[in-house]
Amino acid sequence: MLLADKVAAISGAASPRGIGLATAKLFAKHGARIAILDVDEAGARRAAEELGSEHRGFACDVTSVASCKQAAEQVLAAFGKTDVLLANAGISQPLKFMDISPENWYRVLDVNLTGVFYLSQAFVPHMRERRRGSIVCMSSVSAQRGGGIFGGPHYSAAKAGVLGLAKAMARELGPDGIRVNCITPGLIQTDITGGKLTDQMRAEIRKSIPLDRLGDAEDVAGAYLFLASDLSAYITGAVIDVNGGMLIH
Repeated sequence: MLLADKVAAISGAASPRGIGLATAKLFAKHGARIAILDVDEAGARRAAEELGSEHRGFACDVTSVASCKQAAEQVLAAFGKTDVLLANAGISQPLKFMDISPENWYRVLDVNLTGVFYLSQAFVPHMRERRRGSIVCMSSVSAQRGGGIFGGPHYSAAKAGVLGLAKAMARELGPDGIRVNCITPGLIQTDITGGKLTDQMRAEIRKSIPLDRLGDAEDVAGAYLFLASDLSAYITGAVIDVNGGMLIH
């Protein structure tokens, strides 16, 4: 098992068809104890119960410094340590540039970018004390190609910010034994895309994907597992594309 005796905190992991919960299930199979963090506290608790009695669910609004600090304290109180932090929580809005209001702009940046910052700040002091830890941040292919299918320009901007933040964190926190990496998924079939993709859209999108299929949450979970485990012990500041070849640099 790749994560035996490790504790992993995963934000945005309560959604039944989401990447976070799929990752939590995979991590649990590999021996990790999981802290599900989500703005939906009841959902977080339900998700943790599905995984088993050794896992926990806690409320966490990643746009709130106080909420992130409280969640980190609860995780440490419950498990005694945190080895892995997945800053996975995110939202998307399919808006055109001129249709983005200030409220839209700040909401998307607050959850997708500022949330990574606040959550990481809450867990880093503990990881520094132990001189070990792996933080994995959720970005997007939208940040690399200047837009996506279900995210507007503000989403691309937020996810591009995550790439820069993670690289800067990797450089600064490396001497403390903390690795920081990013994942950039392509179009993944989750609750965000559920019901929005027509058969025609799927066929057109697949034409641009060399592996000739859309991604599933489990595809991203596998990349998370690699970056969380000691298999990637000498990797930091990296960006792992999970897009089936939609974007090849």
